[in-house]
Amino acid sequence: MSGNRPLVGLACSEPVFRSYIDPADVRRLEARADFVYQPFSTGGNGLGPASRDPAAEAELARFASKLDIMVVCHGSPFVSDEVLDGACRLSLLGELEGDRFAHHFSLDAAAARGVRVIDTTHGSSWPTAEWALALALVGLRNAGALFRRMIAHQPAFPDGVRPRSGPGYDGAELSGKRVGMIGFGHIARRLVELLRPFHVDILAFDPFVPRELAGAYGVTFGPLPVVMGRDVVFSLVPLTPGTAGMIGAAELARLRPGSVFVNVTRGGVVDSVALLDRLRGGDVIACLDVFDPEPVPTDSPIIDLPNVFLSPHVAGVTEESRRRFFYLMVTEIIRHLDGLEPLGELTPNIVSLRHTGNIKAST
Repeated sequence: MSGNRPLVGLACSEPVFRSYIDPADVRRLEARADFVYQPFSTGGNGLGPASRDPAAEAELARFASKLDIMVVCHGSPFVSDEVLDGACRLSLLGELEGDRFAHHFSLDAAAARGVRVIDTTHGSSWPTAEWALALALVGLRNAGALFRRMIAHQPAFPDGVRPRSGPGYDGAELSGKRVGMIGFGHIARRLVELLRPFHVDILAFDPFVPRELAGAYGVTFGPLPVVMGRDVVFSLVPLTPGTAGMIGAAELARLRPGSVFVNVTRGGVVDSVALLDRLRGGDVIACLDVFDPEPVPTDSPIIDLPNVFLSPHVAGVTEESRRRFFYLMVTEIIRHLDGLEPLGELTPNIVSLRHTGNIKAST
């Protein structure tokens, strides 16, 4: 720390600064530390490996050399060994939005220098969980098929009589349902909170999270094949080499007739060909915010299936979530200054699991 007040620096693009940074949070931070911002524009959105630019990294090294805490986001250069070598006062490194893959820095290099790393990507878990809940309700009521007929200027009920059986009628209420969750990270935990008024029974598959979470959240952990057989199944896992295509034909075959499948994270965790084949049977409903490929091709057969409701990967995209990234980061910085443990710490082990962990192999 420098003098009596630490110095916190933010490195990101100007568009990010304008849209992500709430002046109220800057004032909250400045009550405890001095704050400086330096714009960078090295490209990339932080959701893939940052491009290496020696000149930009040298500029970032000059910026970091005077900081006690540094926060990066889209547009920032890579935080290399050379950047960290000159940042002798640095004790905390944070990333606002990076899918918890550490694309902007080397965690091993930070750990070797005693620098803690935090990531507040989970700021978008709030709206993503809300949209997952909304999609489940839409699917259970077969609302997508009804909407298709109405906007096509057709009768919602072809025979003029509301159904007394079938999709949207049989088992159409979420209350008391058996829910399956594939993955039990931040989105799933927020979704559990939203589902409580519905008194559902939740079975989750995630071989990596602490088993103590079962009691804390009132859920049960179980194998993927059993999770796939629930009334409503949520896909909530990130896309990694270990999860790519993990929900294939065998897993989709376990979706029971009348069930609803919701995906709000990444389309690539599901085998798209197998998903299309399963949905063509017409006995299950899918509500998808993501698909592979993305954006959904305008000639994709997924668009024409009446038992499919689509949205264009908007679950986590809200003004509130963009501001929440920095809000959470400021809260983490204050916690760090108070000598407390972070809530969103990023460690080499976490990133290793996300990059290589084969979740399906644990079934």
